[in-house]
Amino acid sequence: MPAVLVHGVPETPAVWDGVRSELRRDDVVALQLPGFGCARPDGFGATKEEYVTWLVGELSGLQAQGPIDLVGHDWGGGFVVRLVSTRADLVRSWVSDAAGLGDPDFEWHEFAKIWQTPGAGEDFFDQQLAQTVEERAGVFEMFGVPHDRALVMAGAVDRTMADCILSLYRSAVDVGKEWSPDFHDIGKPGLVLLPSEDPFLSEEGARVGAGHAGAAVAGLAGLGHWWMLQDPKQGAAVLEEFWSSSG
Repeated sequence: MPAVLVHGVPETPAVWDGVRSELRRDDVVALQLPGFGCARPDGFGATKEEYVTWLVGELSGLQAQGPIDLVGHDWGGGFVVRLVSTRADLVRSWVSDAAGLGDPDFEWHEFAKIWQTPGAGEDFFDQQLAQTVEERAGVFEMFGVPHDRALVMAGAVDRTMADCILSLYRSAVDVGKEWSPDFHDIGKPGLVLLPSEDPFLSEEGARVGAGHAGAAVAGLAGLGHWWMLQDPKQGAAVLEEFWSSSG
């Protein structure tokens, strides 16, 4: 019965290292999004729907190991929203901190709007990649990421990841309107995480999405967007409590 963890942007599976070390189960799989710290497959457009299709394929291959407990953060949480809307049969339970992507009134944060703008998005990443890893890490630290983990995150950002981020966000300008109709009455146990200090994802939108999906909610008081890096022990405890209650 594997627990499958899906990272977000701009990240790699390393974002889950702390939580994995705190979990008591030994069947945890942290997937790696194509183009994020690894190659971008030939012909892969890096759109939101292509990533969901990729995730369906990954979970289909893991089903032989038992029912899947799926967990997603940031865009990984968005892909969870879409997957359980269309292929809930692939999971035993699901967790997302990005349920707002299933709210028809979802609005993107300012970084996303830059990345969605042709020219401005390319300029943004040109400037980022021209900086040292230490300089890039400082931005993550501003949002609560511990220094050592910020260095790992910043060091993983390269041109391949940047190009995938631009394609992904440009495919998702209207993601709330496109995905919300199917994000209703999900027939598997779900949990929506609500970090109180997340500047990128709206708690209100996440609560709306959770209500539509029929999911439980769990607040993460004092934690921000990268809650799993700020307090991996608390993150693991919340996940394990949910899995225990899910049967």
